[in-house]
Amino acid sequence: MAKVLVFIDNPGAALKKSSLELLTLARSLGEPAVAVNGELTDAVAASFAEYGAAAVLRPSAQDLNDFLVAPKAAFLAAAAENTGAGVVLLDNSPEGKEVAARLAIRLNAGVITDVVSVDADGTAHKSVLAGSYTTACKAKTPVSVLTIKANNVVPEPAAAPSAPETVTVEVAVGTVPAARITAREQKAASGRPDLTDARVVVAGGRGMDGDFGPVEELADALGAAVGASRAATDAGWISHDAQVGQTGKTVSPQLYISAGISGAIQQKAGMQTSKVIVAVNKDAESPVFEIADFGIIGDVFDVLPQAAAEIRKRKG
Repeated sequence: MAKVLVFIDNPGAALKKSSLELLTLARSLGEPAVAVNGELTDAVAASFAEYGAAAVLRPSAQDLNDFLVAPKAAFLAAAAENTGAGVVLLDNSPEGKEVAARLAIRLNAGVITDVVSVDADGTAHKSVLAGSYTTACKAKTPVSVLTIKANNVVPEPAAAPSAPETVTVEVAVGTVPAARITAREQKAASGRPDLTDARVVVAGGRGMDGDFGPVEELADALGAAVGASRAATDAGWISHDAQVGQTGKTVSPQLYISAGISGAIQQKAGMQTSKVIVAVNKDAESPVFEIADFGIIGDVFDVLPQAAAEIRKRKG
């Protein structure tokens, strides 16, 4: 059976849905093992067993988070060699992609990013050209490194829980050239889901005219993440962390609500693979309606508050 390694970075108190998706995908491709950086809680360890991990690999060095990504790539390379993995799966975050690239160099492996599904033979499918096409590609190297977009796999526990062994992998951090992190600034928690992992995203654009209150109100009613177009973030109406698009984050939620966004090609690149797209715009000729599954021609300041109120009413 093929060996598959999943990288879980700083899982926290419980595994995120995107991590469970990686474990589910890994199990469909072969025998999964998990390389974990950061604290390993009992709840996380139980999830690894529930999702069928054969082994859990930990770095010998406990200060990987004190550096940028190079030591993480070194740890993952050692873990891949330890397990004999033919496939390594990571999340599709900017850091995940950087770790994947460095890992591929260390393992002389092919790397494929923005993957939405993987066949049993290792063929990866990814969306390209702003989501207009889906391509199939496969690494020709013995090891392939894949970054997987969230919300494309249904998390499913194994038929029976495993009893994974814990393995310590030697990582000499001091010998790996890497910039050290000297300070961190903790961001205030919004209470909303992470943008790239969220099942529902409500995004606002230039049409919000500086007032993201209706977007946030609807997002909170739906338990959704808040996104934005580049025009909105460049104007300073909302943090650049919320930017969705070619130069921002790529999302693939079950539901994407676009409010006051024209739908330029750069915006499409970040959200066109969403399962259902609902567009709200007062301009009936807006390009966003070309890709929307449902369109509402109207003022966002009328439509969004009414939608939020109705959702709260139905929730009781």
